Amino acid sequence: MRKLGYAAAAILLAACTSAPDAPATTTAKPFMPASLTPEGVNAADEFLWLEDVWGERAIAWVKQQNEKTEAAFKADPRYEPFRLDALAILTAQDRTPAPSFRAEGIDNFWQDAANVRGVWRHTTLESYRSGAPAWQTVLDIDALSKAENANWIFKGSDCVGPAETRCLVSLSDGGKDAVVVREFDTVTKSFVPGGFNIPEGKHRIDWLDPDTLLVATDFGPGTLTESGYPFIVKTLKRGQTMAQATEVYRGSASDGGYGVSPTVYRDGAGEVLAVIITRPLDTFRSETWELVDGKASKLFLPERVSVRGALKANVLGDVRVVLTIEEPWKLHGKDHAAGSLLAIPRDTLRLSDDLALPKGSIAVFEPADRKSIDSVSVFDRLIVAEVYDNVRGRAVVYNDNTDFGGWTPTELPVPENAAVHLGSSSRSKQQLFFTYEGFLTPSTLALADVAAAKADVIRAAPARFDASTHIVEQHEATSKDGTKIPYFVVRPKGAPNPATPTMMFGYGGFQVSFPPVYKPELGKLWLERGGAYVIANIRGGGEFGPAWHQAALKDNRQRAFDDFAAVAADLAARKITSAEHLGIYGRSNGGVLTTVSLTQRPELLGAVVIESPLTDMLRYHELPPGASWMGEYGDPRIPEQAAWIAAYSGYQNLQPGRDYPVPYITTNTRDDRVHPGHARKFAARMQSLGYQALYFENTDGGHSNDSDPLLNAERWARHYVYLAQQLGLKK
Repeated sequence: MRKLGYAAAAILLAACTSAPDAPATTTAKPFMPASLTPEGVNAADEFLWLEDVWGERAIAWVKQQNEKTEAAFKADPRYEPFRLDALAILTAQDRTPAPSFRAEGIDNFWQDAANVRGVWRHTTLESYRSGAPAWQTVLDIDALSKAENANWIFKGSDCVGPAETRCLVSLSDGGKDAVVVREFDTVTKSFVPGGFNIPEGKHRIDWLDPDTLLVATDFGPGTLTESGYPFIVKTLKRGQTMAQATEVYRGSASDGGYGVSPTVYRDGAGEVLAVIITRPLDTFRSETWELVDGKASKLFLPERVSVRGALKANVLGDVRVVLTIEEPWKLHGKDHAAGSLLAIPRDTLRLSDDLALPKGSIAVFEPADRKSIDSVSVFDRLIVAEVYDNVRGRAVVYNDNTDFGGWTPTELPVPENAAVHLGSSSRSKQQLFFTYEGFLTPSTLALADVAAAKADVIRAAPARFDASTHIVEQHEATSKDGTKIPYFVVRPKGAPNPATPTMMFGYGGFQVSFPPVYKPELGKLWLERGGAYVIANIRGGGEFGPAWHQAALKDNRQRAFDDFAAVAADLAARKITSAEHLGIYGRSNGGVLTTVSLTQRPELLGAVVIESPLTDMLRYHELPPGASWMGEYGDPRIPEQAAWIAAYSGYQNLQPGRDYPVPYITTNTRDDRVHPGHARKFAARMQSLGYQALYFENTDGGHSNDSDPLLNAERWARHYVYLAQQLGLKK
């Protein structure tokens, strides 16, 4: 069994029970249900009681775990310096305020040590560009929480044009995804008396006009899917109660995914171009409907599609729907590859494939080997997209020349080997904020004039750590089936050293990409102290488009785990690090990855951080809103699918007598996206087998862990103290 060798070892050992060493070849699986039926899975689970989020017995267990683990971490002399360094970064006054266009000016939401819950504030664009903005407070969330004796976390605002002074403000209790929505007047800086006020829920809402909302929410018994998301859309007019709202679309209670969603697309002058309703069939497949004069009609689109916006063509003036397809699609005899960005006349989509022939070119971007797009911003006759080539980014403006043969691409100025992120845009001004950054290069904020395809640097974020001691490399590992898996390494300069403490991050799901990013807390707490960092761009992610993601779906999930293991082995082969000094970190879907890595390939690892994870994949659909992810993982209620899920599910595949590294497992009580029962049960089962397993559960923050910079600083201190202890990072 792995041993702890640093200052807190004695306390950590006291925090968890221990078991005698046993050969790593033990194959008994005492927790694998004899029957994979729901009844059989439940019968084999001795820790179902930990799924009761606020249950008295469960909370008592959490409290006991927290006390032991927190005491162990705080006993380490590195804890307080780590916490203070992280807090200084999270609350620094010279951070770049993230800009958002609104009401002829710029909004920003700001948190610091004095404004823990944050301040929504506003200034002019000119003032923002000056570097010393004169901010006016719009809404103080700390003051609001105090006045209402509530645990409010700001989850954003949605303001109706053209004035953009009436806004729907989303407020979360402690960071949950579920929010209360209230109408706010930014002129009077107060909530609108008798205005729109929607009770807590996982809503999907958009403004149809200044006095009408499109609302998908919980309308009462029988109006939510199995996952707890809405499947009915109604129009809600000012002054109406929810019971008086008019239904305009209805999906089905059996729908998967994240709930039916209405979106109103407007041009720069505020004219409505299209009202689109997306009905998810599962996590990735959906039907697309258009709402015209209060009636919904289905559009002829493939099921794997993402609508990005709408615009009018330059010459013909027809409305075009901008979308990306995640599956191959033949339109009027022309094949379009998965990952293509298309701009299709709306009238074409309203008719059958045989009746409407689009004029001009509809293809804006077509993918190539290891070349894909991520975010997209749509303007009146322009489209801007993040384009990635082998996980290196570009910001490209596409000009609508469809009547003259196609879309003309022009790159915005971005340095080599950077990650690009599109930010807020003003359609009327044809302006777009975007940032670029690298592992060792702080983020730079630029403002683009998209019509001219030019950009000005607004400000560069200050360096938060000494990057001069490290280099960045990109390598490839060969996975079990021969696929080449790229990965980035940020390591100390000089020859590789197998004793280098290294943290490897992985996700591998939901078509989410992880390009190079500047992580100040990682740099300050880890890299500056001699550590290394690795991002493994494994299958399941979106780095190379839909095919890269779909290669690890459902019964092919093992490929993502094999890819991750291949990168770990490759790091050792290159002597960049070694198993003793390699720790892995994953959260959410990354928690599936890390728990499976722990149970399948513990010999490759020295530490495992498991945050907000899925661990019990045979019951994930039973823990809200897990059923929404069946398009990713499969349905454990179907025997064939349960069999291949059971083959890897971390919770059921824990075994006695293995040489597991000591994991650190953490989650949040108010996480209503990934149920905290996953983390609790995995820790409890490990401990019941006699293994050391450190567990900590925060009560605020939700799945995003964004409630409070003070809590977040403590979170990062725990992470890095644990990794330092396990991997031998210098003090």
